[in-house]
Amino acid sequence: MLTPTPLMGLVTGFWSFKTFAAAVELDLFTRLAGGRTITVAEAEDQLGLPERPADLLLTACASLGLLERHGDGYRNTELAEEFLVKGKPYYFGGQVTYCDQRTYLPWHRIGEALREDRPLTWDPATQESMFDTADPVMLQSFWGAMHSTSVFTAKSLAQHVDLSHSKRLLDVGGGSGAYAIELCRSLPGLTATVFDLPHVCEIAAANVAEAGQSDRIGATPGDFLRDDSLPGGHDVVLFSMILHDWDEPANQRLLSHAYEALEPDGCVVISELLLDADRTGPAPAALMGMNMLVETVGGRNYSDAEYAGWLAAAGFTDIRTVRFDAPGANGAVVGVKPAG
Repeated sequence: MLTPTPLMGLVTGFWSFKTFAAAVELDLFTRLAGGRTITVAEAEDQLGLPERPADLLLTACASLGLLERHGDGYRNTELAEEFLVKGKPYYFGGQVTYCDQRTYLPWHRIGEALREDRPLTWDPATQESMFDTADPVMLQSFWGAMHSTSVFTAKSLAQHVDLSHSKRLLDVGGGSGAYAIELCRSLPGLTATVFDLPHVCEIAAANVAEAGQSDRIGATPGDFLRDDSLPGGHDVVLFSMILHDWDEPANQRLLSHAYEALEPDGCVVISELLLDADRTGPAPAALMGMNMLVETVGGRNYSDAEYAGWLAAAGFTDIRTVRFDAPGANGAVVGVKPAG
């Protein structure tokens, strides 16, 4: 029998997110690292909560698959232990915090964004883009979120897209350096250059140094939207979670610049949440497109067929789509610059 139960799941989706975000804000999962357990009484003391909220929070986190019952208390599930404990290499809490603090309230005005086709998290009248800011709090929040999403996505990319013969990678809009770091860890013969705005390159350089990769990864400042070309001398150009931020003309221009910058036989890799060709999903890609309405002027998510068309128009051949499962991408579209 058809029931409205699935609709109730949509209506109450924010309950799950805000419960999750509150637990991350309270450092609940970090407190339970290494197999530690917590009872309701201990949560009252350690989290500074009254008994009823402590009980409700632990119960709700268990229902979401973030905690599991162990004796009289609760402990992290494998998922929470791997990705929600601060200091772990694939810590995902930055993404949770960013969405909670930066985009959650603007999303309450999504109807306004739909009617006016205007972002809600920044003002286009005073900024060129959401990335045009020197606000240290915003920078820390945004790049923390991007780093936590990108590191595991980059690991999946390295496992599914064969770059074993590549030597020099240009990460366009490489942000925090997460992709460059993870790809160089996975591919011992690879060196990389992060190409991004000057203040972002400083963030990337710090992360690269912390990862012990400064001898293999450099950061070159520039503005890929304004510059007439991209740095040359590379045999891979990577656009990782970048092209969804911009409209079709900007993306076509960037792919043409990538073609000109690449060495013959080099390849371009577009790592994204790809829409299906019939534009019916999948939901993560389609909803990320809605988030682009909230956060960008012209961005949207595209299908691999659209990317393939743009790559062909730029001169790329041997265009293919490689599918994988990751937080920031469900696949990559790859094109090759012919040798002759």
